[in-house]
Amino acid sequence: MNYQPDKRGFYGKFGGAFIPELLYPNVEFLRKNYLKIITSASFQQEFKSLLRDYAGRPTPLYFATRLSEKYHTQIFLKREDLNHTGAHKINNTIGQILLAQRMGKKRIIAETGAGQHGVATATVSALMGLQCVVYMGEVDMERQAPNVARMKMLGAEVRPARSGSRTLKDATNEAIRDWINHPEDTYYLIGSVVGPHPYPDMVARFQSVISEEMKIQLKEKTGRDEPDKIIACVGGGSNAAGAFYHYLENKKVELIAVEAYGKGVDSGQTAATTKIGSEGVIHGSKTLLMQNEEGQITEPYSLSAGLDYPGIGPLHAHLFKSGRGRFLGATDEEALQAAFEITRLEGIIPALESAHALAVLPKIKLKSNEVVVINISGRGDKDLQAYTKYLEEVEKKHLNIGR
Repeated sequence: MNYQPDKRGFYGKFGGAFIPELLYPNVEFLRKNYLKIITSASFQQEFKSLLRDYAGRPTPLYFATRLSEKYHTQIFLKREDLNHTGAHKINNTIGQILLAQRMGKKRIIAETGAGQHGVATATVSALMGLQCVVYMGEVDMERQAPNVARMKMLGAEVRPARSGSRTLKDATNEAIRDWINHPEDTYYLIGSVVGPHPYPDMVARFQSVISEEMKIQLKEKTGRDEPDKIIACVGGGSNAAGAFYHYLENKKVELIAVEAYGKGVDSGQTAATTKIGSEGVIHGSKTLLMQNEEGQITEPYSLSAGLDYPGIGPLHAHLFKSGRGRFLGATDEEALQAAFEITRLEGIIPALESAHALAVLPKIKLKSNEVVVINISGRGDKDLQAYTKYLEEVEKKHLNIGR
């Protein structure tokens, strides 16, 4: 089973480029040239230099002593939350901004849910002196207000998406419309392993620095470069793609992806794509997505803005269907509990997205001699409003969490 895309951008039967005719020249030019550009010596030199000196890589692989003691196993946390801008998103935006420059683009557009990709895009656009427009759902703008403020401070224009559920899906729709209207000077900097080929492959390659470092760091800390399990949250799935990338062909490593179950798989308020989704096309790619019998996209829900997406990237759809990946889920409540657990045990406040990955620890069988890596994709500053509200509710109920 091959886990790299073919020439048409398909992972098995998922992927491809299903795009409007007006975008075909842009996407086709990108497809024909991206590998030549990003594998060139000059590109790699500048990319690695910025990852090191600007983003602050490598990020630590931290042995979580108290968390390990609680779950009777060896848990390491890949600290993507310590990157510049506070998440893994900067890895991809640095790569794509360098690509956009080499393609002669002067205007950058992006979509964002939790705001981390928007902040990272605004950051690299400011760094390179390029105009930046970020589309964000109105609902997400309200619940991720600190990141909206950061984007504006960085000089980006933040445009609200007011259609549909006013979340990530709708922001992506607006960004695609913009790209259709401005194909000449505009580069669409997609934030996850979604969209038409070559975006899923390109974003995975830029994020693969996560597992590249992981191999080296595990060797130093454990004497072997492979863990027994890697756990990462999945919305579109870029942080998981990066954490899994260098282990995709290594069947000894169990790959565990965690979706947002929201208020429950059967509640009607969920983002559990692999549980209730089916094959279809969304945002230029064939994948698994939540849709009704008529093929209309079902509105997703998650307390976590970054996981509030009705589909998964085609690589993850392939991992799920082939059985290579194990897909689990966590509800809002479970994610909140997990966030407070790691905060109290390790002094780390994770993003709500990352908390979903942590939330499956009680659900899986763990052995004392196993090495488990959890990708902490982002920090929790942006989610303090949700955490504060939860803490107030818990205190009212006199519950003692994380003890």
